[in-house]
Amino acid sequence: MFRTALRNVFAHKARLLMTVLAVMLGVAFVSGTLVFTNTISDAFQKSSAKGFDQVDVAVTPEIAESKGDKVAEDPKLTQATLDRAAKAPGAASAIGVVSGFAAVADKDGKLVGNGFSTQGANYWGDNDPRYPLKSGRAPSGKGEVALDSQTAKRAGYKVGDTVRMSIDGPVLTPTVTGIFTTEDGNVAAGGSLALFDTATAQQLLHKPGSYDEIDVKAAAGTSQAALRSALDKALPKGQAKTTTGKQLADDQAEQISSSMSSMKSSLLVFAGIALFVGVFIIANTFTMLVAQRTKELALMRAVGASRKQVTRSVLAEAFVVGAVAAVTGLAAGIGIGAGMRSLMGATDAQIPDGPLVVSPGTIATSLVVGVVITMLAAWLPGRRAAKIPPVAAMSSVHATATTRSLVVRNTIGALFAAAGIAASLYATTMSDGTSAQAPLGLGAGLLVIGVFVLTPLLSRPLIAAAGPVLRVFGVSGKLARQNAVRNPRRTAATASALMIGLTLITGMTVIAGSAQQAIDKMASSALKADYVVSMANMNSLSPEVAGKLAKVDGVTETSGLSNSPSRIDGQTEFLTGVNGATIGSLTDLKVDSGTFRIGGRDVVVDDKTAKDHGWRTGSTFTANFEDGKKQQLAVAGVYEGNDMMRGIMLDSAVLTPHVTDPSDMQVMVKTDGGTSAAAKDRIEKALGDNPAILVQDKQDISNAISKMFTLMLNMLYGLLAMAVIVAVLGVINTLAMSVFERSQEIGMLRAIGLDRKGIKRMVRLESLVISLFGGVLGVGLGVFFGWAAGKLMATSLTTYELVLPWGRIGIFLALAALVGILAALWPARRAARLNMLAAIKSE
Repeated sequence: MFRTALRNVFAHKARLLMTVLAVMLGVAFVSGTLVFTNTISDAFQKSSAKGFDQVDVAVTPEIAESKGDKVAEDPKLTQATLDRAAKAPGAASAIGVVSGFAAVADKDGKLVGNGFSTQGANYWGDNDPRYPLKSGRAPSGKGEVALDSQTAKRAGYKVGDTVRMSIDGPVLTPTVTGIFTTEDGNVAAGGSLALFDTATAQQLLHKPGSYDEIDVKAAAGTSQAALRSALDKALPKGQAKTTTGKQLADDQAEQISSSMSSMKSSLLVFAGIALFVGVFIIANTFTMLVAQRTKELALMRAVGASRKQVTRSVLAEAFVVGAVAAVTGLAAGIGIGAGMRSLMGATDAQIPDGPLVVSPGTIATSLVVGVVITMLAAWLPGRRAAKIPPVAAMSSVHATATTRSLVVRNTIGALFAAAGIAASLYATTMSDGTSAQAPLGLGAGLLVIGVFVLTPLLSRPLIAAAGPVLRVFGVSGKLARQNAVRNPRRTAATASALMIGLTLITGMTVIAGSAQQAIDKMASSALKADYVVSMANMNSLSPEVAGKLAKVDGVTETSGLSNSPSRIDGQTEFLTGVNGATIGSLTDLKVDSGTFRIGGRDVVVDDKTAKDHGWRTGSTFTANFEDGKKQQLAVAGVYEGNDMMRGIMLDSAVLTPHVTDPSDMQVMVKTDGGTSAAAKDRIEKALGDNPAILVQDKQDISNAISKMFTLMLNMLYGLLAMAVIVAVLGVINTLAMSVFERSQEIGMLRAIGLDRKGIKRMVRLESLVISLFGGVLGVGLGVFFGWAAGKLMATSLTTYELVLPWGRIGIFLALAALVGILAALWPARRAARLNMLAAIKSE
């Protein structure tokens, strides 16, 4: 039986080609993902491990927990702590570490790095072992800085150049005194690292006299565990926490592995979708192959082959096809992984050097996935073929399933679809969006299965609806419609492959478009300010920025927004400091009760916080500030909070005296002439044309949101393109095999007068109808899922409204039509070139 299976594989090489390609693409996606993520993870882990070579034990402050009415303050690592660590038994040396955000601009004034990994730190002494100098000397004083070699190379800086940079808003222009090398993971990932002398770093990063960490090096013969034990005894209890360098490296490796795991899981989901779509192609292919060999299989049964042997024969074919596809897919995936690694390097995404990692797990996973998926998809056609009685098969009295014979299938499909719709609708009625995710996911799965099972039944009325259009093409159009509904199961499987991809694409487009408009609406409705000024990485701004903006020509009103923790009724609540005199004209928040009055002891509170504490207009409460002092405040009004503005707002004049290190999260600005290029230019110039600071009007905020959603959608479209390509292969395969199956019929059509153009037109229209059928189902399901998911989002995003992107929906349907036209090119040409006499004589 195995020899028979091999003979059949070699006899139908061309017909199995598309199946091999479909499985190969899915396996390539899987193996490419595994190779790429394993390679990146391995490179970062080895790079980060080198970064801990100079650390045997790291000392960090203990995290304090707030209790009662007092806001907990984390203990600080002072010079005294550093001295005690350096004198601990077994300690060879100790280095105090200061770190924070520091933005570096290149010579064109653009920010270097990717924002969140642009770091500043201290250079220890004249020869810091962590940062070997490549050229120049150590920095000394506020006017000097050292840069990492990658940043210096990208920005074009060398020793002696003046660099523009910013810590919290104001522009600094220190001189580059040194360029160093580092194994810092942030730098390897495309960030930047600027080093100041220790005193300057402490001053600029708002950590006067204290350190973020103390790195201790063990003396010769002292283990990391022994040094840690000695430090635990030498340092004050409850103020410092110790961790060995090995543990730090292990923790960092675990974090890298975890972050890569998220990327890997996301990519594998799309690989799974491509493989799922491929299942339809495999099942369709083997169904048609088995149908074409019905008499052959019947003869095998007649000479003694059992049902199990016939099924195993089909599975053996599937095994060979799956093995070939898996091996070629693995090879292609290794190439994809290497290509993605090179592509990231070419796009300035800095990745540490390292070898391409092709693990045994990757090889095993790729081979198992390819073979198992193919055999599972081929099992049902093989089992169905084995169940046909030999005499009936040899006499060709077994008929293609009709609509009446599909009653059981339609009943099951209707039950699944009804259950899916019910579960989805139930999820949309739940007030907690998080809890509703499980029933919505279950409903979506049941509905997709139900629609797939019902697709043969749906194909007849939907394709019949295209009849008036097809009549325009005469006999070719009529024949195309009849061919499309002749075998509903086959049409269903072919259309479903395309339906899956378009369902996901449409659903995500609806969700993204609606969410974008909701956030845009929230931003524009909550703000009356002309501009919002903030740091590019959302770090805090120096209070000096608000002062400078208030003096800009044409600026009429400003208000900074600062945050500070407090303890109220035994809970931690963040207070928002604003300019009480101007905040009302800079925001447009809906007031539910009272007045929007801020000043002195009067505050305004968002509706959720008021509800949590049982406050209403006129209520009073005691706020315990972070400096330990307390004050009674009164609720002057309750406003409707949103994701952009919420919490307890009070006057900065009341809050700032109690804040240890005052800073603003953002500054809102109103000008006398509204937004204009000139006004924005004046504001940016007043801030020194600082690349680390964003000056945004409402349109800029909207554009930033739009850009984010567009980037996300484009990435998803790119990933889902694989599923669409696989679906195209399915249409090609089905049509090609259908043409072979109908050779005699096509020969008869040619003989009675249908010319080659008519044959081509017939096959193309059949492909077009099937593809559009799948496209309509996919778009319909996608819109439904987008609506249902939007209902969940609306529970936390109050401005959410369903937005149907009619333009993109039209594009998706046009894409489905294009898929049908392109997929039919080769089968149509093949059908038109059939020799009519040979075709008529064929069986």
